Amino acid sequence: MTEPTHAEAHGGALGSRLNWLRAAVLGANDGIVSTAGLVVGVAGATDSRAALLTAGLAGLLAGSMSMAAGEYVSVSTQRDSEMAALAVERRELREQPEAELEELTELLEERGLSREVAREAAEQLTARDALRAHARVELGIDPDELANPWHAAWASFLAFTVGALLPLLAIVLPPPHWRLPVTVGSVLAALVLTGWSSARLGAAAPRRAVLRNVVGGALAMGVTYLAGSLLGAAGV
Repeated sequence: MTEPTHAEAHGGALGSRLNWLRAAVLGANDGIVSTAGLVVGVAGATDSRAALLTAGLAGLLAGSMSMAAGEYVSVSTQRDSEMAALAVERRELREQPEAELEELTELLEERGLSREVAREAAEQLTARDALRAHARVELGIDPDELANPWHAAWASFLAFTVGALLPLLAIVLPPPHWRLPVTVGSVLAALVLTGWSSARLGAAAPRRAVLRNVVGGALAMGVTYLAGSLLGAAGV
């Protein structure tokens, strides 16, 4: 008899990997949309390949560095908060162990355990590793997997760069009369993929996410192209 399968994901490590994948998809999506809007806007004003390449590279570098710096600052703040919370918990365990044991017991009771079972579990967890037990149950922190700002910065930098390369290459490689349709078509196709991927990673319905992605990207390119065309016609 075939064993039943269960596809639901369990474990903090898997959840962490899914969060990183989702962040990578969203970072790539930002790179696609922002760079596409920039190069399509410039294409509305000029058909100079040098101007398009310069604008695209500037947008890629500025965007990827901005994303990396923003993630580094954000995750550094998160890590500092986690370290401070662990320091407080470590001091409380040292100064008032009985009160902390009672607190852990009550937290386990709130999760559905009976008083007796919660007390026994709290004692066993405390004997094994009191700080890790309180960090996970009380603070929701895994001391072995604290947020790493450098990992976040590099992941954001690479994801944005990969996304931004698509519209950049699509606008500079084809012949002049094919640049705009190739760029628009490839960008919309990529947005379908990133919208679908982000929805699947978040266990949401793909149709709405794809529609939002495509409409947002098309609107961004349309607005910037119109602005570039008006500026080009005005001779600015």
